[in-house]
Amino acid sequence: MKITETFLTMGMVNGTLNQAQFELLDQSYPPIENWENLIIGKELSLKQSNLFLFLRGNFSTQTQEQIIQNYQLVANFHKKPKKEEHSSIEEIDHTKMLKIYCDGACKGNPGKAGSGLAIYESNKKPILLYGDYEEHGTNNTAELNALYKALELASKSPESIIYSDSKYSIDCISKWAIGWKKNGWKKKGGEIKNLETIQKSHELYLSIQDKIELQYVKGHAGVEGNELADRMAGEAINAQNRDYQVYDYSHIDTVLALI
Repeated sequence: MKITETFLTMGMVNGTLNQAQFELLDQSYPPIENWENLIIGKELSLKQSNLFLFLRGNFSTQTQEQIIQNYQLVANFHKKPKKEEHSSIEEIDHTKMLKIYCDGACKGNPGKAGSGLAIYESNKKPILLYGDYEEHGTNNTAELNALYKALELASKSPESIIYSDSKYSIDCISKWAIGWKKNGWKKKGGEIKNLETIQKSHELYLSIQDKIELQYVKGHAGVEGNELADRMAGEAINAQNRDYQVYDYSHIDTVLALI
């Protein structure tokens, strides 16, 4: 759903939101001036919008965290039992074309960050990965880490399409890095943030660009692969795992119910 003034007002108490609500809207806390103008019209998933309203109230930080945990507990309670067969990254058939969705998430910006991927191959159910947890990351570092992992997977296959909802990450490695590299990895106006990740991603991209396609996809717009990658980025933050792990599941709906 799109964020509207009416929706924001519904979540307010005494004309303001609490810290957890601001973080859910990907805004800093305390909020900056005119923060409403930055988010009106942006998309929220159904689960995010529900949690936003559940968090309504002048609660302490501890109580806000408890509400989030309780909401997650309810979502986990409604998960259906897992099948005995578990997905494995080794199951990816690298002789066929892959469709890889990658996404990053950050609680606070900067804050705790993680990355997620959804890998589609033929008609099999997607393999979901979560990892690259950072205690002090940003939205951009999480997005870049996810894209680099997608490039690694794509390098093993004859043809791949990589989808990301981060124009910043795509442009960094496929466009801007060309000029930065020519200038000795410098740019006008200051330092290049996330330089190390951009450098290795750009070099990997150049080595496989003839067999991959990078595509931008709008985030929180109901695209299944993007939504799954988003949930996995959140799972990486919850699990705090640096190495990527496979998320075992039986039904996609239970994954989409995660926050």
